[in-house]
Amino acid sequence: MASIRCGLPAIGALAMLAAGCSASGPAPGAEDARPSAGACVSTVTRDALPTWARTGFSDDGSGVPHVFSERGDIIAVLFSYPLMASTDPDITNKILWVSRLPQQPMHPLTIEATLDGTTTPVAREIGGGPGPSSVNLPGAGCWRLTLNWSGHSDAITLRFT
Repeated sequence: MASIRCGLPAIGALAMLAAGCSASGPAPGAEDARPSAGACVSTVTRDALPTWARTGFSDDGSGVPHVFSERGDIIAVLFSYPLMASTDPDITNKILWVSRLPQQPMHPLTIEATLDGTTTPVAREIGGGPGPSSVNLPGAGCWRLTLNWSGHSDAITLRFT
């Protein structure tokens, strides 16, 4: 009987995990920001930050909007949310870039951003690599950002309004 009792929580946890994996919508706490065409998705979550991204936070970062890169090697913590498209230098989108991978000191984070439906990239550079930044992009819509830092590469999709 004891073995059944010990197995029930594990079975329950597996059932919840399986249900979460098979759900058709975004994870709880996630906001699925889709442009009207539905071709580009930027999943913003307010769940706890992963432990590797909590430096500087007094708690687990729950409630702070953030987006994971495609490979999960870098995260964009959005202190300005929703992100605003603008060419006005007085409007800033505060983003904290946190890398899960080792970094080389003072190597920049380069960003090549392309607006969904276009082919002309916009280049940005964050001196010193991942960390606090202000990233402005010139038009509203879904942007695919190709990120390069310290010999690493990943991509992330962010929605600007």
